[in-house]
Amino acid sequence: MSQSTALVDALKQVLRKHRVTYAQVAKHLGLSEGSVKRLFSSGGMTLERLESICELVDVELSDLFHEYERGRTHISHLTVEQEKELVASPRLLLVAMCVRNHIAFEDMVNQYQLTEAECIQALANLDRLKFLDLLPGNRIKMRIAPDFHWLPNGPVVQYYAKRVQEDFFNSRFTGDHEARRFVTGMLSRASREILLRKIDHWSQEFAQLQREDLGLAVDERTNVGLLLATRPWKLEEFASSERNVRAGGAG
Repeated sequence: MSQSTALVDALKQVLRKHRVTYAQVAKHLGLSEGSVKRLFSSGGMTLERLESICELVDVELSDLFHEYERGRTHISHLTVEQEKELVASPRLLLVAMCVRNHIAFEDMVNQYQLTEAECIQALANLDRLKFLDLLPGNRIKMRIAPDFHWLPNGPVVQYYAKRVQEDFFNSRFTGDHEARRFVTGMLSRASREILLRKIDHWSQEFAQLQREDLGLAVDERTNVGLLLATRPWKLEEFASSERNVRAGGAG
């Protein structure tokens, strides 16, 4: 991540702390909200514009650099043992997901069947796992980096993979903002590599949209699942009907 992009990410953190929205930033800068979103997503911003936005939330530019330096020490992933501890307790995993989505303590208790004591205990455990810092007044300071990810094929990914089969696909995908597309065909190696790059691009695009929406109130956001997958595959019935060309051609 470039320094300019990291500074913009630090600015996003400051805006979230002060509950300042993109709309408020747009009004302050005399720009449209769409233009402001593009400024933040591109990661490129002039020093003058950074200073102007800092003035909006009454912080010094030096505070922004401090936030940037602090962010550099954040973790990008947990260990296998730490992830195992998360999946061993659905409540702990739920609170971890809430924290990752920047849901405040009060909203967790209001939205989910959690008592304040249960939520505090889960947050304390996440503090021990170095996932966050639990501050006085049940305030939360993130310790995970903007590029935080679950371990590939690790305990959390495996946990979700099982639920995808059991729960996510248990739908007709005909509701509001729902869609399912499945296509199959024969592709060359070059085309398959292009497809993999496009899947990687879309996963990054999803993550970017999620980051842009973090400043919104929790009741303006909905948890969304997006599954992107591809592999060489054919129906078992078709595969079992193929001739064994290698065996037939021998002799």
